[in-house]
Amino acid sequence: MALTGTEFATSATTTSTDRESRSIWQIRDYIYKASGMYFPEHRRFFLESRCRRRMEALGIQSFEEYYRYLTRPDVRRQELQALLNEVTINETSFFRNQPQFDALRHIFLPEIAKRKGSIGFKRLKIWSAGCSSGEEPYSIAIVVHELKATLLQGWQIQIVGTDINQTVLDKARQGIYTRYSFRNTPPHMISRYFKNLGDGRFELDPAIRRMVEFKNMNLIDEMAVLFMKGFDIIFCRNVLIYFDLAAKKHTIQHFYNALLDEGLLFIGHSESLFGVNDQFKMVHFPGGMAYKKTKA
Repeated sequence: MALTGTEFATSATTTSTDRESRSIWQIRDYIYKASGMYFPEHRRFFLESRCRRRMEALGIQSFEEYYRYLTRPDVRRQELQALLNEVTINETSFFRNQPQFDALRHIFLPEIAKRKGSIGFKRLKIWSAGCSSGEEPYSIAIVVHELKATLLQGWQIQIVGTDINQTVLDKARQGIYTRYSFRNTPPHMISRYFKNLGDGRFELDPAIRRMVEFKNMNLIDEMAVLFMKGFDIIFCRNVLIYFDLAAKKHTIQHFYNALLDEGLLFIGHSESLFGVNDQFKMVHFPGGMAYKKTKA
C-alpha cells in the first residue's frame, strides 16, 4: 500500500522554499506509510501547523531539518508517536450518534445473546477502534453494564479500546471528563455513572472503567491487528475519513477478519463501505445502519 511520492526538482538551483515544500510532503508521505493517515493538498496548512508544534518543542527551525530528525534511526519511533499525537483529531463525546447505541441495546445485543446463548457460548467481545479519549468504549460499557443483570447475565465481557494517540489513551484510562464530553449524553446517565468532582470535572464510575481495556495500536500494523480476533462487534467511527482508498481497504479487510460470522461493524454516519469492501451486508435500523459479516 505504498503511496507514490511527489516528484521534486533536485538541481543546484533549488530554492530553500522548494526544499521546505519538498520536506513537508516527505513528512506527509512518512506519516502515511506509518499510519495510513493521508493529508492531501487542502490540508497542508493543518499538517504544517502540527509539525511546527513539534519543531518548537525540539528547537528545530525548518521542515527540512525536522524531516531529517523524524527519520533519524535513534529517535524516529518516539518522534513519530509524538507527531501522530499532534496530527490526530480527537473529536468525540459520550453516546455520540445515539441511534447506534439504541440499536446496540435493543436490537443487536439481544440478537447476539439469543444466537450465542442458544449454544452456551456466553462470551461477548467488542472493539472500539480509534477510541480517542475513551468516551465511545465507555458508552458501550454502560450499555452492556445495564444488561448484565438480565440479557447478559453470566456472560464473559471483553471491551477493548485502541488508538494510535498515546496521549488520549492516557486520558481515557483516568476516566475524568468535562461537560463538553456530555453534550450528547442523557442527564440521567451523567448522574448515574459519574461523580461530580466540583471543579467542572466528572469522574467515571470505577466499575465501568474496569470493563474497558485500552491499547496503543496502529490500524495498519499487520502484527498488532493479527491478534485482534473473535469479535462480535467493532466500532470504528470517523476514522476512515483520514485514510485514502488503499488504507481504507486494508483496514476494513482487517476488521472483516477480526469479526466472527454475523459480527457487526459500526462506522461513522458520514462514512461508507461503497467501493471499499463488498463482503459485508448492510443492515438498517431506526436512524442509521451497520454492516454485518456474512457467513463464510
